[in-house]
Amino acid sequence: MTVPTMRNYINGEWVESAATTFGDVWNPATGEKIARVAYGTRGDVDQAVAAATAAFPEWRATPPLTRARYLFRLKEAFEDHFEEIARVLTTEQGKVIDEARGEVRRMIENVEHATGVTTLMCGYTLEDIAKDIDCTGHRQPLGVFAAIAPYNFPAMVPWWFLPYALVCGNTFVLKPSEQVPMTQTKVFEILDQVGFPEGVVNMVHGSREVVNGILDHPDIAGVSFVGSSPTAKYIYERCGATGKRVQALGGAKNIVAVMPDAKLDPAMPSLITSFFGCTGQRCLSGSILSPVGGVADELIAKFTAAAQAVTLGDGLNEKTGMGPVVSAAHRQRVLGYIEKGIAEGAKLILDGRSAKVKDLPNGFFVGPTIFDDVTPDMTIAREEIFGPVVSIVRCKNVGEVVDLINTRGFANAACLYTSSGAVAREFKYRVKPSMVGINIGIAAPMSFFPFGGAGQSMFGDIKGHGQEIFQFFTDTKVVIERWL
Repeated sequence: MTVPTMRNYINGEWVESAATTFGDVWNPATGEKIARVAYGTRGDVDQAVAAATAAFPEWRATPPLTRARYLFRLKEAFEDHFEEIARVLTTEQGKVIDEARGEVRRMIENVEHATGVTTLMCGYTLEDIAKDIDCTGHRQPLGVFAAIAPYNFPAMVPWWFLPYALVCGNTFVLKPSEQVPMTQTKVFEILDQVGFPEGVVNMVHGSREVVNGILDHPDIAGVSFVGSSPTAKYIYERCGATGKRVQALGGAKNIVAVMPDAKLDPAMPSLITSFFGCTGQRCLSGSILSPVGGVADELIAKFTAAAQAVTLGDGLNEKTGMGPVVSAAHRQRVLGYIEKGIAEGAKLILDGRSAKVKDLPNGFFVGPTIFDDVTPDMTIAREEIFGPVVSIVRCKNVGEVVDLINTRGFANAACLYTSSGAVAREFKYRVKPSMVGINIGIAAPMSFFPFGGAGQSMFGDIKGHGQEIFQFFTDTKVVIERWL
């Protein structure tokens, strides 16, 4: 069967890459090849950046409210194609359709939030900073920005950055993950109908060569990235060497703690979603479950029973509770961590290694997996697995939980279930992660709050979306005036 080849979108046109190397795109539920993608070249990047550079002066001079009106039209176009985007996402990434719908909704919310540019991009002024001298601060766009996106949220993550860059008056180059290029291709087909000026927004498919082409290009002012911590650090350092602005969001080892006074039955659905939603391929997923004190036995029994009830299958089936991981290679990586946990002495109380789905023998499935008696020094308690594998680390009190969280190196998110306001306050006051959930298993900020962690989970100063994102995409020009 002939499969489509993803094309670049440059200067308002769909164009073929100059690449001679291509990768395959798979349906992870069926194991079937559904597309192929060019592993693009530096020449592709140069072409996109040249188009964006040429478009910048006129786009920068376009009034912010006029720029926002493009986003208003784009938001309506996304609404019209909402289900279509979600189904493409599930087909190539694997997450269940309701999770895909939620992701597309978050994508659209970022477009909505960015339309507040006429308030959020405002500068400031002060008269008489000295006699007859006034001072003003103007936020001005910088030029061409780029984003390098991950595979786990192919619709949403690029739009943590893209609409804000555009509405501030910058132009943009996006590199989607080569594992899931079809979602943004569909998104850009919709975007093309809205009629942005040529060159304002561009997309280049590819892998390492395209990434390095972006990082090294002298005409790119800044880069946004989401992915693993080693890659985030690499991008941060390389952008620093070339003087680019950078926000590089890395990995996680999120801990979800449950106090003895927590209400377990109401908490169970959100706990299961935290650890097994999106098949654990989420930087906000729970990775370590920490029962505190005497709650351990009851919590583990209820949590394990609920995990056993999760239904594996094709994410397009409305009855599926958890889909496959993204690729055969990632499945092997996750299985390797399970083997590592067994070898290091953790107690495997729910084994998802041999999970099978009827009529989908070639899917990349791993079932819910739970280890008990995990110690903080074990590999599965230290490294990011990015799959449906739970490590249970028992703690005596909230102080032990805080120490466990603060010694992981990562500091993305942490969650606590409790009925005590005092314990909740101590927890959120002392833990290092920047996103904290109280009686919530996924500490996911809405578009109008910043998204990003600390420590090895975040390289850079300004996080994704929120109000602060307007600082990343603008320079504050200070003008001091005296008229004689």
